[in-house]
Amino acid sequence: MEIHLSNHQDLPVDVDALRALAANVLENEAMPSSTEVGIMLVTDDDMEAHNHRFLGRDGPTDVLALPLAPPGAEHRRSAIRAGAGIPYALGDVIIAPGYVRSQARRLGIAYEDEMALMLAHGLLHLIGYDHESDVEAEQMESRERQLLAGIGMEQR
Repeated sequence: MEIHLSNHQDLPVDVDALRALAANVLENEAMPSSTEVGIMLVTDDDMEAHNHRFLGRDGPTDVLALPLAPPGAEHRRSAIRAGAGIPYALGDVIIAPGYVRSQARRLGIAYEDEMALMLAHGLLHLIGYDHESDVEAEQMESRERQLLAGIGMEQR
């Protein structure tokens, strides 16, 4: 796995833990070892600009997932399987730690736990999970809980 992490903000973040979590998620999702993913940590202002540019939404958000494959879980998974052994760029996950920290405070949970959830959530989007319907949302949330429990984290 190639995990490219760039930190463009000033809040403390355990980048080694995020890289390890990303590798764990990708391995547990049976992604080929040739998978490449980008993780960007940005300020709230930068996230607001990305949110507007990519989704047409105003204001910052916690996480954005920008898959390189066309939408649709089956297409994405088959493209990944077909590329086994060949470098496969999955896409980028953009996280705003400032926004995540505020969100964690509102929810009464640890900042590090919320960062882990946001990363797992973004990576699952890149792989093909979604939450457009109630059924999809439950599947995605269940998988997030399983992955985070696998590294010893209880989720809300």
